[in-house]
Amino acid sequence: MNSKDFNLHLTLRIAIVGVFAVVLQATFVSQVSLFGATADITTLTVMAIGLLAGSMAGAVAGFAIGLFVDLIMFQTVGITSLLFITIGYWSGRMRELRDPSHGLIPLAVGAIATGFAGVGMAVIQFLLGVDAPVSWLLIQQIVLQVLVNCLLALPVYEVVRRFLYRALPRDPRARRRQAYTTSLSPLQRPSERFNGARARTR
Repeated sequence: MNSKDFNLHLTLRIAIVGVFAVVLQATFVSQVSLFGATADITTLTVMAIGLLAGSMAGAVAGFAIGLFVDLIMFQTVGITSLLFITIGYWSGRMRELRDPSHGLIPLAVGAIATGFAGVGMAVIQFLLGVDAPVSWLLIQQIVLQVLVNCLLALPVYEVVRRFLYRALPRDPRARRRQAYTTSLSPLQRPSERFNGARARTR
Protein backbone atom coordinates (compact mmCIF):
# COMPACT_ATOMS: atom_id res chain seq x y z
CA MET A 1 0.00 0.00 0.00
CA ASN A 2 1.51 3.32 -1.06
CA SER A 3 1.46 6.47 1.08
CA LYS A 4 -1.44 8.03 -0.84
CA ASP A 5 -3.67 4.99 -0.32
CA PHE A 6 -2.49 4.80 3.28
CA ASN A 7 -3.50 8.41 3.97
CA LEU A 8 -6.83 7.91 2.24
CA HIS A 9 -7.48 4.80 4.31
CA LEU A 10 -6.73 6.69 7.52
CA THR A 11 -8.85 9.68 6.45
CA LEU A 12 -11.86 7.48 5.72
CA ARG A 13 -11.59 5.71 9.05
CA ILE A 14 -11.23 9.00 10.95
CA ALA A 15 -14.29 10.37 9.13
CA ILE A 16 -16.35 7.32 10.11
CA VAL A 17 -15.23 7.59 13.75
CA GLY A 18 -16.00 11.32 13.82
CA VAL A 19 -19.50 10.97 12.35
CA PHE A 20 -20.32 8.08 14.66
CA ALA A 21 -19.10 10.00 17.75
CA VAL A 22 -21.13 13.13 16.92
CA VAL A 23 -24.31 11.21 16.13
CA LEU A 24 -23.96 9.12 19.27
CA GLN A 25 -23.33 12.25 21.33
CA ALA A 26 -26.39 14.05 19.93
CA THR A 27 -28.83 11.15 20.05
CA PHE A 28 -27.88 9.32 23.22
CA VAL A 29 -24.96 10.54 25.34
CA SER A 30 -26.23 14.12 25.69
CA GLN A 31 -29.54 12.77 27.00
CA VAL A 32 -27.93 10.83 29.86
CA SER A 33 -26.91 12.68 33.02
CA LEU A 34 -24.34 11.27 35.41
CA PHE A 35 -23.59 13.07 38.70
CA GLY A 36 -25.55 16.02 37.32
CA ALA A 37 -23.40 16.34 34.17
CA THR A 38 -23.35 14.86 30.70
CA ALA A 39 -20.35 13.27 29.07
CA ASP A 40 -18.77 14.64 25.90
CA ILE A 41 -17.38 11.81 23.80
CA THR A 42 -16.67 14.12 20.85
CA THR A 43 -13.89 15.84 22.81
CA LEU A 44 -12.48 12.46 23.80
CA THR A 45 -12.65 11.26 20.20
CA VAL A 46 -10.64 14.23 18.95
CA MET A 47 -8.13 13.68 21.76
CA ALA A 48 -7.79 10.00 20.83
CA ILE A 49 -7.31 10.74 17.12
CA GLY A 50 -4.57 13.24 17.95
CA LEU A 51 -2.75 10.84 20.27
CA LEU A 52 -2.96 8.03 17.73
CA ALA A 53 -2.51 9.75 14.37
CA GLY A 54 -0.46 12.88 15.09
CA SER A 55 -0.92 16.64 15.17
CA MET A 56 -1.98 17.22 11.55
CA ALA A 57 -4.60 14.48 11.59
CA GLY A 58 -5.74 15.62 15.03
CA ALA A 59 -6.16 19.24 13.94
CA VAL A 60 -8.02 18.36 10.73
CA ALA A 61 -10.25 15.88 12.55
CA GLY A 62 -10.86 18.46 15.28
CA PHE A 63 -11.99 21.05 12.75
CA ALA A 64 -14.32 18.65 10.93
CA ILE A 65 -15.80 17.09 14.07
CA GLY A 66 -16.22 20.50 15.72
CA LEU A 67 -17.99 21.87 12.64
CA PHE A 68 -20.31 18.86 12.58
CA VAL A 69 -21.06 19.32 16.29
CA ASP A 70 -21.95 22.99 15.79
CA LEU A 71 -24.22 22.18 12.85
CA ILE A 72 -26.03 19.25 14.42
CA MET A 73 -26.41 20.98 17.81
CA PHE A 74 -27.49 24.32 16.25
CA GLN A 75 -24.65 26.18 17.95
CA THR A 76 -22.62 29.16 16.73
CA VAL A 77 -20.64 27.71 13.84
CA GLY A 78 -16.90 27.71 14.37
CA ILE A 79 -16.68 27.81 18.17
CA THR A 80 -16.34 24.08 18.71
CA SER A 81 -14.09 23.75 15.65
CA LEU A 82 -11.65 26.29 17.10
CA LEU A 83 -11.48 24.44 20.41
CA PHE A 84 -11.23 20.99 18.81
CA ILE A 85 -8.45 22.08 16.44
CA THR A 86 -6.40 23.05 19.49
CA ILE A 87 -7.21 19.81 21.32
CA GLY A 88 -6.44 17.61 18.31
CA TYR A 89 -3.23 19.42 17.47
CA TRP A 90 -1.71 19.41 20.94
CA SER A 91 -2.76 15.81 21.56
CA GLY A 92 -0.91 14.94 18.38
CA ARG A 93 2.14 16.98 19.38
CA MET A 94 2.31 15.05 22.62
CA ARG A 95 2.46 11.85 20.60
CA GLU A 96 5.16 13.22 18.31
CA LEU A 97 7.36 14.86 20.93
CA ARG A 98 6.86 12.78 24.05
CA ASP A 99 5.55 9.58 22.49
CA PRO A 100 3.31 8.69 25.47
CA SER A 101 3.12 4.96 26.06
CA HIS A 102 1.69 4.83 29.58
CA GLY A 103 -1.76 3.31 29.71
CA LEU A 104 -3.22 6.21 31.72
CA ILE A 105 -2.04 8.95 29.35
CA PRO A 106 -5.41 9.05 27.51
CA LEU A 107 -7.16 9.59 30.83
CA ALA A 108 -4.96 12.56 31.78
CA VAL A 109 -5.08 14.11 28.32
CA GLY A 110 -8.83 13.52 28.15
CA ALA A 111 -9.34 15.34 31.43
CA ILE A 112 -7.23 18.29 30.27
CA ALA A 113 -9.01 18.40 26.91
CA THR A 114 -12.44 18.33 28.55
CA GLY A 115 -11.53 21.12 30.96
CA PHE A 116 -10.06 23.19 28.13
CA ALA A 117 -13.18 22.70 26.00
CA GLY A 118 -15.49 23.69 28.86
CA VAL A 119 -13.56 26.78 29.89
CA GLY A 120 -12.87 27.75 26.29
CA MET A 121 -16.53 27.51 25.35
CA ALA A 122 -17.53 29.70 28.30
CA VAL A 123 -14.86 32.31 27.48
CA ILE A 124 -15.74 32.47 23.77
CA GLN A 125 -19.46 32.76 24.49
CA PHE A 126 -18.73 35.55 26.97
CA LEU A 127 -16.62 37.40 24.39
CA LEU A 128 -19.36 37.00 21.79
CA GLY A 129 -21.92 38.44 24.18
CA VAL A 130 -23.89 35.23 24.52
CA ASP A 131 -26.05 35.14 27.65
CA ALA A 132 -23.99 32.55 29.52
CA PRO A 133 -22.88 34.16 32.79
CA VAL A 134 -19.78 32.79 34.48
CA SER A 135 -20.78 31.48 37.88
CA TRP A 136 -19.89 28.82 40.40
CA LEU A 137 -22.61 26.66 38.87
CA LEU A 138 -20.86 26.77 35.51
CA ILE A 139 -17.52 25.92 37.11
CA GLN A 140 -19.19 23.05 38.96
CA GLN A 141 -20.62 21.74 35.68
CA ILE A 142 -17.21 21.86 34.02
CA VAL A 143 -15.57 20.01 36.91
CA LEU A 144 -18.30 17.36 36.91
CA GLN A 145 -17.98 16.90 33.15
CA VAL A 146 -14.23 16.44 33.53
CA LEU A 147 -14.85 13.72 36.12
CA VAL A 148 -17.46 12.00 33.95
CA ASN A 149 -15.19 12.11 30.91
CA CYS A 150 -12.39 10.60 32.95
CA LEU A 151 -14.55 7.51 33.31
CA LEU A 152 -14.98 7.28 29.54
CA ALA A 153 -11.55 8.42 28.35
CA LEU A 154 -9.90 5.00 28.29
CA PRO A 155 -12.88 3.14 26.70
CA VAL A 156 -13.26 5.80 24.00
CA TYR A 157 -9.52 5.79 23.31
CA GLU A 158 -9.49 2.01 23.02
CA VAL A 159 -12.45 1.94 20.63
CA VAL A 160 -10.85 4.59 18.40
CA ARG A 161 -7.48 2.82 18.55
CA ARG A 162 -8.94 -0.51 17.51
CA PHE A 163 -10.83 1.04 14.61
CA LEU A 164 -7.86 3.08 13.33
CA TYR A 165 -5.15 0.54 14.11
CA ARG A 166 -4.51 -0.81 10.60
CA ALA A 167 -4.30 2.67 9.07
CA LEU A 168 -2.22 4.40 11.75
CA PRO A 169 1.22 5.85 10.95
CA ARG A 170 4.23 4.17 12.46
CA ASP A 171 5.26 4.95 16.02
CA PRO A 172 7.56 8.02 15.83
CA ARG A 173 9.84 6.64 18.54
CA ALA A 174 10.19 3.39 16.62
CA ARG A 175 11.15 5.36 13.49
CA ARG A 176 13.76 7.34 15.40
CA ARG A 177 15.13 4.18 17.00
CA GLN A 178 15.35 2.37 13.67
CA ALA A 179 17.01 5.36 11.99
CA TYR A 180 19.54 5.52 14.81
CA THR A 181 20.47 1.84 14.73
CA THR A 182 20.66 1.61 10.93
CA SER A 183 22.77 4.76 10.68
CA LEU A 184 25.49 3.40 12.95
CA SER A 185 28.46 1.79 11.24
CA PRO A 186 30.09 -1.34 12.72
CA LEU A 187 32.94 0.87 13.95
CA GLN A 188 30.42 2.80 16.03
CA ARG A 189 28.90 -0.29 17.64
CA PRO A 190 31.22 -1.69 20.30
CA SER A 191 29.51 -5.08 20.40
CA GLU A 192 29.99 -5.67 16.68
CA ARG A 193 33.57 -4.38 16.79
CA PHE A 194 34.33 -6.75 19.64
CA ASN A 195 32.74 -9.72 17.84
CA GLY A 196 34.67 -8.89 14.67
CA ALA A 197 37.95 -8.77 16.57
CA ARG A 198 37.25 -12.17 18.11
CA ALA A 199 36.50 -13.65 14.68
CA ARG A 200 39.81 -12.39 13.24
CA THR A 201 41.87 -13.89 16.08
CA ARG A 202 40.45 -17.35 15.49
